[in-house]
Amino acid sequence: MTHAYTPGLKVVEKTIIRKRRILPLKGEVLVEKGQSVKAEDVVAKTDLPGNVYPVNVANIMGILPDDLDRFMLIKQGEKAKKGEPIAMSKGFLGLFKSVCKSPADGTIENISKITGQVLIRGAPMPVSVDAYIDGTVVEVFEQEGVAVETQGAFVQGIFGIGGEACGSIRMVCDSPQDVMDRSSVPDDCEGQILVGGSLVTSDAIKRVIELGALGIVVGGLADQDLRDFLGYDIGVAITGSEQLGATLVITEGFGKINMADSTFGIFKSNEGRRASINGATQIRAGVLRPEVVIPRDLGDFKQAEAGDLESVGLEVGSEVRVIREPYFGRLGKVVALPPELRKLETESKVRVLEVELDDGSKAILPRANVEMIEH
Repeated sequence: MTHAYTPGLKVVEKTIIRKRRILPLKGEVLVEKGQSVKAEDVVAKTDLPGNVYPVNVANIMGILPDDLDRFMLIKQGEKAKKGEPIAMSKGFLGLFKSVCKSPADGTIENISKITGQVLIRGAPMPVSVDAYIDGTVVEVFEQEGVAVETQGAFVQGIFGIGGEACGSIRMVCDSPQDVMDRSSVPDDCEGQILVGGSLVTSDAIKRVIELGALGIVVGGLADQDLRDFLGYDIGVAITGSEQLGATLVITEGFGKINMADSTFGIFKSNEGRRASINGATQIRAGVLRPEVVIPRDLGDFKQAEAGDLESVGLEVGSEVRVIREPYFGRLGKVVALPPELRKLETESKVRVLEVELDDGSKAILPRANVEMIEH
């Protein structure tokens, strides 16, 4: 059978999801293999080195760097408090003393007789990593972190904003075609992940943040509303570090685009369940996708039966989404994968595929113009 590979989104009702939760530096792992954890549970922690504050003591006090040791009140390795004198000259007859004070709380890390500088290391900054999903610790990486595994539904989006959050799913639209506007946002949505239809308006986003909802999942978003949400134009970057009060995941694309029926159905069948959401996206390469994980007890099943998270081949019958004009956002199924190259209007030759679109019409498209939807 003709076979090809193409980037794809995973929209899976039943699968096994495994997430690695790793510290930025070596530290302490707080859980054991086989232990059940909630998304909010801290699984590992460490301390990041504090900021370094260089102080040119020799210049401040008007002394030679080689004489620095004679005037230091706090020695290397000892702690200093902000505003506390760390060096002082004897002055003349006890008068006209020169004093150098610490700019921050910290520890004297280095005293240089060559430059006359003293380095003060600020207090360490604690960092912790939570489990992110409800599940079981299946692997422990000593001093580094863990792998947490769960069963359930897994939905990837096209684009997202905001970091990790966990809350219960709530449908605010009756169909994938509905627009999520300000009136759609319920007053009692604090701590919830709201699922809309084809579009979310900027007023609705502001209302969601005001009421304390944790996330929004919707089919499409207008460019201007995204700029209003962020306060700036998004560039080629990795999103996910924004602190805007709610995480946003777009499942289909920019503009008013109906959420895929299968995606909407997954959320509707899991309404009320706890879910984990992450808007982190790598814009250009598509390596990092925004996602929603919905843990649930699926009983004893094999991952191969439910679909895993590895890329699979594009073949006849595969469901795809068109990601470029003139059919941008349309869904369809592959009906043919011609092996020969076809010449485009631009005179370039590319591999193409034939797609039967959701309205029954057919189109010949470059393979780079589609993205596979994996179920």
